[in-house]
Amino acid sequence: MSTVLALPRVSETERRPAAGAKAPTDVGLMARMAAGDRAALQVFYTRHHVRVFRFVLRILGDRTQAEDVISEVFIDAWRQAGQFEGRSAVSTWLLAIARHKAYAVLRRRPTESIDDERAAEIEDDGETPDVTLEKQNRAVILRRCLDALPSTHREIIDLVYYHERSVADVAKVFGIPENTVKTRLFYARKKLAGMLAAAGVDRDWL
Repeated sequence: MSTVLALPRVSETERRPAAGAKAPTDVGLMARMAAGDRAALQVFYTRHHVRVFRFVLRILGDRTQAEDVISEVFIDAWRQAGQFEGRSAVSTWLLAIARHKAYAVLRRRPTESIDDERAAEIEDDGETPDVTLEKQNRAVILRRCLDALPSTHREIIDLVYYHERSVADVAKVFGIPENTVKTRLFYARKKLAGMLAAAGVDRDWL
C-alpha cells in the first residue's frame, strides 16, 4: 500500500483566497509554510503535485513508488521551506528534490541493465484512415520511444518539453553545467527522432 501524504486538514474557506484577492505566489506560500501555515501547504500541494508526480513516474515507471516519493517530496518541502534561498524558481527547487528522491529509490532496486536497443522492438500500430485513431497511435509510439531513451535523455526531454523548463532550470535540477544540458538535449532529440522514424512517425509531427 502506498504512503499517502499526511497533509493538514483545512477548510474550503482557508484554502480559497478571498474574493478579489490575487492567488498567492510560490515564494509567498513558502514563507507561510516556513511560519507553520498549514493552509499554505495545502495550496502548495494542490498547485504542484500533478506535475511533480508525472516527473517522478517518468523516472521510476512505478505508480506506487512514485506516490511514495511524492509524499516524501512535499513533506521535505514543508520542513525545508525556511531554508529556501530563492536561487531558482520554487518549482525548479521542488523538481530537484523529487529527482534526488526518485534516484534514491532506483539505487535501492536490483541492478538492471539498460537496453538502448529497445526502440528496435517498437512496432508501428498501423495506419488508419481515421485521423483521431492515427493520432492516438502516434501518441502511444511517442510514449514508447520516450521510455526507451536512456534515463538522463528521457528526463531532459520531459523537463524541457512537458514541464517547459529552460536549460538553466534543467541544469539546476540535475546539478550540471548548462552546456552539458544543451549537449544532452541535442543527442536526446537526435536519438528520439531516429526512433520515431524507425517506428514510421514523421519527426515533423512533433
